[in-house]
Amino acid sequence: MLDRVTAAFENQDYRQASQLLKQLYKQSPQDPQVQLYIGRLYEETHKIEAAEKAYRQLLRTASFPKILTQARLGLQRLEAQERASRNLALSQAASNPQSQEPGVLILEATPPEKRKETAQQLARILQIDPYTAKMRLQSYGWRLYRTGPIGELRVYGEELQQAGIPVFWASLDNIAQIKIFRVRYFQSFSGQPTVVCQNRDNRLGAIAFDWQEVTQRVEGGLPIFVDAVHYDISRKKSEQVKRKLETRDYARVCDLHLSDRNCILRLCDRSYEFQKDASHSGEPQTVEVGMSQTTNRLKWNGLLENLERHLSHAPVRSEFTPFGETVVEYSFMLARLSHYIELGRQKPSNWDPAFALYSGLVFLKHRQL
Repeated sequence: MLDRVTAAFENQDYRQASQLLKQLYKQSPQDPQVQLYIGRLYEETHKIEAAEKAYRQLLRTASFPKILTQARLGLQRLEAQERASRNLALSQAASNPQSQEPGVLILEATPPEKRKETAQQLARILQIDPYTAKMRLQSYGWRLYRTGPIGELRVYGEELQQAGIPVFWASLDNIAQIKIFRVRYFQSFSGQPTVVCQNRDNRLGAIAFDWQEVTQRVEGGLPIFVDAVHYDISRKKSEQVKRKLETRDYARVCDLHLSDRNCILRLCDRSYEFQKDASHSGEPQTVEVGMSQTTNRLKWNGLLENLERHLSHAPVRSEFTPFGETVVEYSFMLARLSHYIELGRQKPSNWDPAFALYSGLVFLKHRQL
């Protein structure tokens, strides 16, 4: 019957080949020759993932040199087809002016039970070794994997998604189109809330909204640096004095996403005017012994608690720090983003636009759902 299968392949009669292989597989499911033909059938009918799986299974289990050689050749053909298809898609993207907008490709977290398989697929598509691919996977939060023209990132992203790898992509222009309002304080909190805020032109105004309009929240901490002086233990020579940036504290930021309005209300504990805050109206103020008022951090935590009471329906994304660590070295890209965060820094920090990028990505990802 294998001769009939061979003839069916030569005549490109894949329906006949499929029927014959079904019979042979029932009779001899462990026959490596049958398994090789099944992989070939998947390949010829453009079921690439199934073909790859069949060939790789043979490489693990077969012992006949001829079968192993044919399985390797099959994988090489699949890789060549994949490269040709990708190069064609990249060429088409490069010829489209709208595909030249700068963007980012984001790797999402991979469940532990899928890390091995995902790393293998990532290594195959990006042509890197499996160990390097595994190190690039995220077990928690998101990772900025690649920057470049959005058309090119879309080609790679779609290929990765087809391989079962959780990724998404977004253009920086789409992020920049989200309206950002810097909240100074809540003017009213119960009933319909109203915030006094500044727009991108620093104009002061008020925005009223319904709690149900808030689709999600994004919270994060931005490191506040201090230029610290370090001395050599002997302190004998001025050359032994070293200056080094150290993290002194963290500024807290909370974004409220109003997806239907295409806007974000951005609150920051360093610029929020707690003395005008209406979120505690009618509630007793916490006063510690020896203090006339609570610290800003306690007030901020109280504000978040009050927000939680009204926004239990809105999911919270707070995995900014691991994402920021993969982003802060991309100075050229981050320089394109306006962050609208007031911290009074002595020197600009990439952490501020990194948070704006993260929140913008969360906003766009939710809108795609």
